Amino acid sequence: MNKERFLSLDVFRGMTICLMIIVNTPGDALHTFAPFKHASWHGFTPTDLVFPSFLFAVGNSLSFVLPNVEKLGRTKVLYTILKRSFILFALGFLMYWFPFTGALQDTRIFGVLQRIALAYGFAALIAHFMHERVVKVMTAVLLLTYWYLAVRYGQSGDPFSLTGNAVLRLDLYLLGPNHLYQGEGIAFDPEGLLSTLPAIVNVLVGFIIGNFVKTNGKTYEGLTHLFMWGAGFLFLAFMWDFEFPINKKLWTSSFVVLTIGLNMIILATIIYRVDIHRQHQFSRFFEIFGKNPLAIYLFSEILLISLNLVQGPAGYTSAFQWLYQLGFTRFDPYWGSLFFAISFMLLCWLLGYVLDKFKIYIRI
Repeated sequence: MNKERFLSLDVFRGMTICLMIIVNTPGDALHTFAPFKHASWHGFTPTDLVFPSFLFAVGNSLSFVLPNVEKLGRTKVLYTILKRSFILFALGFLMYWFPFTGALQDTRIFGVLQRIALAYGFAALIAHFMHERVVKVMTAVLLLTYWYLAVRYGQSGDPFSLTGNAVLRLDLYLLGPNHLYQGEGIAFDPEGLLSTLPAIVNVLVGFIIGNFVKTNGKTYEGLTHLFMWGAGFLFLAFMWDFEFPINKKLWTSSFVVLTIGLNMIILATIIYRVDIHRQHQFSRFFEIFGKNPLAIYLFSEILLISLNLVQGPAGYTSAFQWLYQLGFTRFDPYWGSLFFAISFMLLCWLLGYVLDKFKIYIRI
């Protein structure tokens, strides 16, 4: 396979990891610029685009990898898909349990890596067993089914509220409050089981676009199609928003359509600059992230957890607070918080640079 075809994908994936680390590690969460925060409920911010973009990139990668695995037979395909899904899910669960001193009955079960595992697993199975025309139909079926379930089983009167949505009701029934994310003021998981259903579509459309890019990605006609499809998806998302509000935490169908449209436009722009016009300024920086996304993301999360757990010097509640106060409070609080996040991201990039220098690429 021509490595050049992977450059735009690595840059796209690297941009998502870079921004993901920045938005996850502000020096002071109370002083964070609005674009680096998730929408409080309905609505959309640039930060809300990060996670679905990574799922879209997973689908892009799947379009390159799956045909090679299929040559080895169906047993190998199923083994590979199930193994990767299990490892990703287990890594996500262990990351939330880290440093392994808390009670298992209070450990969050679903989360970012767990959603990637489930969305990838189901999308890969659909892509393997179904023709691409059927896959396209399945994307619509999944989005419409989720819309129906969200309305049918949400609280009467306001099925999309924080306390009355179907995602929360199913998670509480299956898992109980102790296994859910606690950061919304109540037990509610933005990566809940039911809302994983539409997230599969982000991967499936990424797969479809990956196949399209392999044959038409370096032509102006192909990029024009990507831009036009992206614009069409944006229009559909804003129309759907009137009935099924754009909401990242519920991962609504309109949110999926919106992020897919933006991803098409962004990926087409990267291909135009990097592959067609060979404008490689900054591409190497993001490529480092894109070559080892899992290792760098896990490193960032474990380092962040560790810094918050380690006791800081006298007067500081943690090593994280001490480091922030030591070098970043001299700035305006908002800029200091952002500079800390950028510094943390650059430290993670350094790990990626070392891994790349020694040709170490961690895959599962």
